[in-house]
Amino acid sequence: MTGNNGAAPSTPAIQPHLPNVTTTPSQKHSGNHNLNKFMSELRSIHMPSWAIAAVCIASLCLVLSCAMCVWKKCLKKKDKDKEKDQKKGKEKSKGACDTEMVGGYTESMKGEGNKETELSDNEPKEEEKLGRLHFTLDYNFTDNTLVVGILQAAELPAMDVGGSSDPYVKLYLLPDKKKKFETKVPYTELGGKTLVMTVYDFDRFSKHDAIGVVKIPMSSVDFSQSLQEWRDLQKAEKEENERLGDICLSLRYVPTAGKLTVVVLEAKNLKKMDVGGLSDPYVKIHLMQNGKRLKKKKTTIKKNTLNPYYNESFSFEVPCEHIEKVQVAVTVLDYDKIGKNDAIGKVLLGGNSTGTEQRHWADMLANPRRPVAQWHSLQPEDEVNVLISSKK
Repeated sequence: MTGNNGAAPSTPAIQPHLPNVTTTPSQKHSGNHNLNKFMSELRSIHMPSWAIAAVCIASLCLVLSCAMCVWKKCLKKKDKDKEKDQKKGKEKSKGACDTEMVGGYTESMKGEGNKETELSDNEPKEEEKLGRLHFTLDYNFTDNTLVVGILQAAELPAMDVGGSSDPYVKLYLLPDKKKKFETKVPYTELGGKTLVMTVYDFDRFSKHDAIGVVKIPMSSVDFSQSLQEWRDLQKAEKEENERLGDICLSLRYVPTAGKLTVVVLEAKNLKKMDVGGLSDPYVKIHLMQNGKRLKKKKTTIKKNTLNPYYNESFSFEVPCEHIEKVQVAVTVLDYDKIGKNDAIGKVLLGGNSTGTEQRHWADMLANPRRPVAQWHSLQPEDEVNVLISSKK
């Protein structure tokens, strides 16, 4: 306690513990040895110094290019993340605006939307364009005949798969639609009639589709002079007359042998003739010339069906000089054990035929030795008989 109270006790200086970084002579010797070994191996390759420098530079460039690629990729990723964040921010702000609008403007917007829908519902729908028909009308007061000329059609819609149509026109006067072959129309009766011109698309193997129709009340026409004009086609109404069915026939003519072959393939959608809602159909074929029956053939009877399949062939000897003069009348009948067999429908091919029947006959003559098949719509027997009698 004497003499040492004012002086601090002397403490020994603490030396920090540092790792021993000094190299021993043996380590220096081993490092120099490795360097000398590497240099000796490099000299043994016999490469000039400029080549070694070039290799080093190329390696350095490769490393730098890799580093640049990685850096650019990272920058792109950051840009994408920024864009996503901006989009999210816009969506959030848009949603906030929408929620703010709910209180004041939503109802008015709904009201305007309802008005727009009401206006669109009240607006008349644009009618489908079916094309136009160019025709002439004239009345011959001397012969009491109405002369109708079909000049051309335009802008017809495509009815076939290939983007085209095969149009033809049917004409008749209402209300006497059945009198298709009557030519004399007294002028006094003309005022109460309507001329109907229907454009059909021809199809060899199915029903012909109506493209459109033009109806002209005769009371609206001034027959003091000829009429020539264009009219837009209107949508055709469904035919009110009951369909009698369709029949598929194949025609083949060999001029050198003078042989006409008619194949009755099948019929479909025949009119129901029996009480049970079916029919017992068979087909009768008459070869005719000048209204006279030359030969007769008939198929077997198919029981209880409206879609009979026959595939029965019939041959007729017709010299080449007579082929333009003959007709083939094909009648589908319903067989009845008791009573008369009723005719379901009839078609006429050959001279004096019209429409698809005339075209089928012309195709057969234009393609000798080749069978030509086609579907035909059955017509009432009395109408076809008018055609046959007019050939006498």
